[in-house]
Formats: sequence, structure tokens, C-alpha cells
Amino acid sequence: MKALMLSKLAMVAVAAMVMAVQAMAQKAAKTQPAVQQNNAQRLIVVSLEDRKLALVENGQVKKVYSVAVGKPSTPSPVGSFTIAHRVANPTYHHNGKTILPGPGNPVGTRWMGLSIPGYGIHGTNEPNSIGKPVSHGCIRMARKDLEEFYELVSVGDAVELVGERNEETARLFGDGEKPVAAAEPVLIAMAAPAEAPAAVTAQAPDAAGTQQANPAVQVLIAAR
Repeated sequence: MKALMLSKLAMVAVAAMVMAVQAMAQKAAKTQPAVQQNNAQRLIVVSLEDRKLALVENGQVKKVYSVAVGKPSTPSPVGSFTIAHRVANPTYHHNGKTILPGPGNPVGTRWMGLSIPGYGIHGTNEPNSIGKPVSHGCIRMARKDLEEFYELVSVGDAVELVGERNEETARLFGDGEKPVAAAEPVLIAMAAPAEAPAAVTAQAPDAAGTQQANPAVQVLIAAR
């Protein structure tokens, strides 16, 4: 009889311990921050003719921005690229000239270098240039748009620079006169972004069009 009572007491004690452990595990789970995974596929489409940039996420347009593009004498490259690196508050360094971060910096507050050396998406100290073909080949954005866009993209995201208006850019930006209504979802077929290079050495074209290498991405910012 005594052995049976001891056995029951032992079972009660074990059950109490199990319940206590479960309660502690549940409490710990509530206090730990949830891990958020963002597996979104992003594609950045720039229409040089429309002078517009669209951010497409999982096949649907998320944002559209007005941009400045390369002028006829220094056109923006056309083709498929990726974002190779991102730099906040960059220092402009070109042709022996160094400009620290600030209002006078030609590339503004953010730099997103492309996988083609010497070109990127960045800001400007000439806000009136947005919407015009005036740059040395890079894609310029207004400061507010630039800083918002910078937080929405990552290294490795695919970038398409389109020279002439086509069916894809018509779906994204309209016919050049009538912009796409924001309420209308526009789905774009997306290819998997190319893998970003493991290491990047930034370069910038000099006045003669040759390339000058610089070991520090944070210091050298390319054609603007």
C-alpha cells in the first residue's frame, strides 16, 4: 500500500515537472523575436526612353520613380545587370577630386553600384536634373525616392536597363503619355536574379573614357 502511494506521488511529481518545463518553453517562445524571412524576388526595370524606374517584387510593381539617365554623349548602358554593392553616405572620389558626404556630394546620400563597373543608381546635388537625359551614364534619383528605394533593395537584385520603349515598359509605365494607374496590378514575368559577385572593385571612367581602379568601394564613386 505504501509503495503504491509512493508510486502515485512520483507520477504526480513527474507530471508537475513536465508541465513546468512546457510553461517555461512557451514563455521563452513568446519573448523571443519572430524570425522574418524575405524570399521576395526583385527586379529593377529602368526605361531610359521614359526616364522611369520600376521596382517589381514577386512579379508585381511595387514602386515607380522618375529618374535622370545618361545624356547622348555619355549614354547609360543597356542590358541585364545586378546590384553589386550598396553604400550609405558615400564619399565621391573621381579624377583626383574628393567630396565628402553632404549637400554638395554629386552622388547624394546613397550609392548602389551595378555589376557593370563605373555605373550605379544614386542621388544628385542637382535635383532639377531628375526626369532628364543629363547624367554621365548613371541613374539619378531624387533624395526622398533614393533613400526609400535603397531600403527596399539588396545586393544581388536584378537590374534591367532598357534603351527603347517596348511591351514590358509599356505595361510598367504606360505609353509615355498616360502613366499606369496605381490601382491596377501589373504583373511582370521575372527571371531569377543573377548571383552577385563575391568581391567588387569599383571603377570610374576618366575624362578620356578609360577605367581607373580604386581599392575602396566606399571612397570611389563612378560616372554620375
